[in-house]
Amino acid sequence: MLTELWTFRGRYRILHLTWFAFFLSFVVWFNLAPLATSLKADMGLETSQIRTIAICNVALTVPARIIIGMLLDKYGPRITYSILLMYAAIPCIGFALAQNFSQLVVARLALSIVGAGFVIGIRMVAEWFPPKEIGLAEGIYGGWGNFGSAGAAFTLPTIAAWLAFGSGDVLNWRLSIALTGIIAAVYGAFYFFNVQDTPPGKVYQKPKRARGLEVTTPSDFVFLLAMNVPLTGVLCLLAWRLSKVGFLSQSQLYIVWAALLGLYLFQTYNCWATNQELVAGEKRYPPSDRYKFSQVAILELTYFVNFGSELAVVSMLPAFFENTFGLSKAMAGMIAASYAFMNLVSRPGGGLISDKLGSRKLTMTVLTAGMGVGYLTMGNVNGNWWLPGAVMLTMLCSFFVQAAEGSTFAIVPLVKRRVTGQIAGNVGAYGNVGAVVYLTLFSLLPEGAIGNQIFFQVLGVLALIVSFFCAFMLKEPEGSFAEHHEGENELESIPLLAKE
Repeated sequence: MLTELWTFRGRYRILHLTWFAFFLSFVVWFNLAPLATSLKADMGLETSQIRTIAICNVALTVPARIIIGMLLDKYGPRITYSILLMYAAIPCIGFALAQNFSQLVVARLALSIVGAGFVIGIRMVAEWFPPKEIGLAEGIYGGWGNFGSAGAAFTLPTIAAWLAFGSGDVLNWRLSIALTGIIAAVYGAFYFFNVQDTPPGKVYQKPKRARGLEVTTPSDFVFLLAMNVPLTGVLCLLAWRLSKVGFLSQSQLYIVWAALLGLYLFQTYNCWATNQELVAGEKRYPPSDRYKFSQVAILELTYFVNFGSELAVVSMLPAFFENTFGLSKAMAGMIAASYAFMNLVSRPGGGLISDKLGSRKLTMTVLTAGMGVGYLTMGNVNGNWWLPGAVMLTMLCSFFVQAAEGSTFAIVPLVKRRVTGQIAGNVGAYGNVGAVVYLTLFSLLPEGAIGNQIFFQVLGVLALIVSFFCAFMLKEPEGSFAEHHEGENELESIPLLAKE
């Protein structure tokens, strides 16, 4: 596979076009982080307001990933991804035109939906690659796409300086952010005309109902409802945070909470509508067609601690290096990008290790534990550290974080093929739940070394706890290293093999 990767034909062409779609969605999603201090100075914002905007950046990605997972299973990745990329231009331009804090919050909430693009590519790649290669393929998709945050950190401050047309230290953050959305929209149209949902001869498997996630035992239905609670709860947390910075009044906060309760009840109804025959005892899945939702729940927790922490760290790391080591904005952005830079090799590396080690469970456990140790060590970084040493530690920690992400999504497409989009949506949403929880915690901590230390220590301890769950509760998926996905046969693959 590694030698064929560079041929840009057949399934590898689809992989390259799809990871670049995710790359652009990540550039859009994190176009604020390297320009945050310029925005703060230009708009006269307080630190608490900037941190709140950072939370908004990942907030609506939670329900968006669930909804897009449903649309994805029903309509396919080609049209779903294309529309999402074209949508990106709207909130980017809206954010660029904002004149006050409230407008910034609304535009950023709308822009956070773009982060849901990740789950689309997971299903697309899974359709084109067999289980024995799924770890590396999904790792390349996720890792090279995630590099968009590093691409934004490396390029946007420089582009913003160019677009300021020589106005000293002033950065044209508005035009830079609008430009990212316009580029994504153009690529969305290109993507629509240049990809296909499945290889020739393969049927795109869909669930009978896509209103809620299909489970296969009554007890799993109860488990599903329980694991849906944090998806709504984190939005309640965000609303509370917005009330603390004056965006919502106390009465408006209660109205939002009531609406979110209604959203949870509506989601519960949709899950019941999908599984009503199972819950009523009128339907029983044969053992060969069942899957354990507990495995989805563990994968949700792993993504909470790995991708959730990455989103949180990417949002705060430029300012961390700028303030800890007294660096310029451009230099701090480039150094902080070393964390996301590792995505180029670490997330594919995690997927490759998962493919080659022979145990996806063991890979998940070890990488999550390594991530925990890495974060605990980063909690000791301060201005007295040797700067290159701090950068190397950051890159080492990020390797474990992103390799753990790769190992998570080396398992997700193997749980239950026909609902891969929704499972990926649920697992991916938990990454954003983690990000909102971590960023809310960070916004409440004191500025400076003490706050940074507590932040990294919390990330480390939670990662070690989840690694324990992986070691003793996660099960190896059936067919983890098979030649074909569940529900496929060799005849379905003949046209693809002939074409390649």
